[in-house]
Amino acid sequence: MSSSVGEAGLQIVPSISTIREAQRFLAKYFVPTRLIAAPFLSAAAGRSVYLKLETELPTGSFKVRGAFWALAQRMARGQVKEVVASSTGNHGAAVACAAKQFGIKAKVFLPANCNPVKRNRIRGLGASIVESGGDDLASAFTLAAEYAKRPGVHFLNDATDEDLPAGPATIGCEILEQLPETSVVVVPVGDTALIRGIAAAVKHNLPGVKIIGVQAERAPAYYLSWKKGKAVTTETCDTIADGLATRTPEAANVRDVQNLVDDVVLVSDEQMLLAIETLLLEEHVLAEPAGAASTAALLRSGIGGGDHVALVVSGANISREMLRRAVGNA
Repeated sequence: MSSSVGEAGLQIVPSISTIREAQRFLAKYFVPTRLIAAPFLSAAAGRSVYLKLETELPTGSFKVRGAFWALAQRMARGQVKEVVASSTGNHGAAVACAAKQFGIKAKVFLPANCNPVKRNRIRGLGASIVESGGDDLASAFTLAAEYAKRPGVHFLNDATDEDLPAGPATIGCEILEQLPETSVVVVPVGDTALIRGIAAAVKHNLPGVKIIGVQAERAPAYYLSWKKGKAVTTETCDTIADGLATRTPEAANVRDVQNLVDDVVLVSDEQMLLAIETLLLEEHVLAEPAGAASTAALLRSGIGGGDHVALVVSGANISREMLRRAVGNA
């Protein structure tokens, strides 16, 4: 994976040439997702607010961008008979989708009691599923890593794969092409591949655009790490936003987030539920809790960064139970 040096003298990874290559590659499989005006949110914030609808991608989440690009890069370097992933759902579905497209087997290791919508999507894409005994990704990760020691098996880990961030980085390019006057981009933060990719693309093109990350209050590992300048592990990550449920940050990812991200904020589970309701009833956009996190940050107390705000709606794979919780008081 190549890199380049930005205006501030920081090494920005991935490089803009790699991101553009990923953009050309992914264009063979997906059209750019829409960036739509959000009239209710704009009125509430007193600014021009737009929603980047990653929910429009084949698995209802941005994750296919990274999975398709990273798996293709790995297969170009040598034979892969089977790809495995550990996931709370969206990455697993993306890996299953990529494997089906490229004609190889996929096995996805999920935590116990995972989102049934996401589990069914993975199964529907033809991947085999192994559910671990733990409620977070730790045991699923361990099982996946052990299984991947077999010949011809590749473990596509979205937190550490060096190729993968160039996939979600294409979101940053699309936002700037769709709205050149963008002044701030608000991005949900789970394993950080999404924000690292978007931030790299944006900072390569328009370094003055602010990048703001959003984590769940009940899963603040990268927020704490960003504040302290080192990886800070939390004992639990008990949040309704399974896409944000990370408790063991990677030191290299912490460094990238510190170099490229202007601010990181926290939102509560209740604020994400309110954001889901607001998006659905006012903007007619369906989002899962992680996908609504950027909207929750805007509604919570406003965010800095200028008059043209792009909120990344990262996924729409919400369970019926969670949707009922969100709109139950409407």
